[in-house]
Amino acid sequence: MGTKLLLVLRWFFYLKKMTFSIVAYDPLKKEWGVAVQSKFVAVGAIVPYAQANVGAIASQAYANTRYGPEGLALLAKGMSASDVIDALTEHDPNREQRQVGVVDSFGNAAAFTGQKCFEWAGHFVGENFCCQGNILANGTVLSDMARAFEKTSGDLVDRFFAALEAAQAAGGDRRGQEAAAILIVKEKGAYDGETDRYIDIRVDEHPNPIQELRRVFEVYDLCLLKRDDPQDIVKLDGPVLKDVLTILVRDGFYSGEPTATTLTPAIKEALVQWLHTNNFEVKERADDYLYGSVYRYIKKILRK
Repeated sequence: MGTKLLLVLRWFFYLKKMTFSIVAYDPLKKEWGVAVQSKFVAVGAIVPYAQANVGAIASQAYANTRYGPEGLALLAKGMSASDVIDALTEHDPNREQRQVGVVDSFGNAAAFTGQKCFEWAGHFVGENFCCQGNILANGTVLSDMARAFEKTSGDLVDRFFAALEAAQAAGGDRRGQEAAAILIVKEKGAYDGETDRYIDIRVDEHPNPIQELRRVFEVYDLCLLKRDDPQDIVKLDGPVLKDVLTILVRDGFYSGEPTATTLTPAIKEALVQWLHTNNFEVKERADDYLYGSVYRYIKKILRK
């Protein structure tokens, strides 16, 4: 009987998703998203929900998975973030064990932390964002998370990483780390423009999930996102062309003179084929330049 009770208690404590997250809206890029870390496997499949031009939601603690889809449906009807939280929690018998953060289509943010969420638990609501967490090391986790988000410049994903890293540095989830995820949507956000899923990355069962998530994002960014700095380019001549030719010859895309000093149509065609084969088609350019991100990837390969 004692062993069974222990197993039940361990299961219940594990079910209570030990989590910190941030839900936010970028009014300049028209992006909505959620970033989360937890001592809970597959947190990216449970906590974050978002829809372009509608809003974003994080449902956690003793997470109610209906909060995401139902909350987005209410936001789509024009309800505000705070009204959506009231509607979701009003008749929920387990509301005091729930935690939820919402940002609506206009960037209005609201959060709710049930009185029975495990300590430390709470939330912070700022302009266009809210942070929430439970079973945290201390209250500084959320304040540092919010401060990092507010002070960091760049795209929403850059600010999300700063927020996650600051929260972890402040103590994070007091049970430790296990999984992390970032979901960001915007209209026609997918690499082919067919859906709103702009960034969707996650890491599970890892001792340093936030650090690993950043590594995963570097590859995701290279392969799927058109967000390169227009000034971050290199001309395909000199040492750059030499490095590119080395890769093209090595990988079997070019059989011409490997010491060519001028970009020819044949080399350009081989480069395009190499880019597409390596899933870098979003980095293809019509001029005689290469994105710096692609060139740094090539240099990294050559150093191995």
